[in-house]
Amino acid sequence: MNILFCLTPKEKVAYIFSDSTIRQALEKMQIYRYSAIPVLNRNGDYVGTLSEGDLLWYIKDHEIDFDKTEHISISEVPRNKNNVSVKIQTNMEDIIDISTKQNFVPVLDDYGAFIGIITRKDIFNYMIDKMNIKTQITREES
Repeated sequence: MNILFCLTPKEKVAYIFSDSTIRQALEKMQIYRYSAIPVLNRNGDYVGTLSEGDLLWYIKDHEIDFDKTEHISISEVPRNKNNVSVKIQTNMEDIIDISTKQNFVPVLDDYGAFIGIITRKDIFNYMIDKMNIKTQITREES
């Protein structure tokens, strides 16, 4: 199956740039209700994923008050883990396996540019559609 059917395109995904501040990241995550957000460089390449936990631990460990967050780049924040990204040609079975370990799967084009994400919800819908098709075929054969 072509994973483009499950892709939420970049235009519909909230992301932040690697030179954004902690405050910008927090505000965007709050607006979109994301617990993790893709990080891109200014060329549109996927750099990693920033989570609420990454920000929380950094703020706690450095005893930063909120006003100072608008002066600190997210590039200074260590990330606990990065979401594994996949190329557009990746098969759905591999994406399903990756999604068991992360909230979303960043998708890259042939040149490594970020083109969107596949969420767990997208995968659940794909699996439900696949089950419904199988059920329908079985009923038709009976």
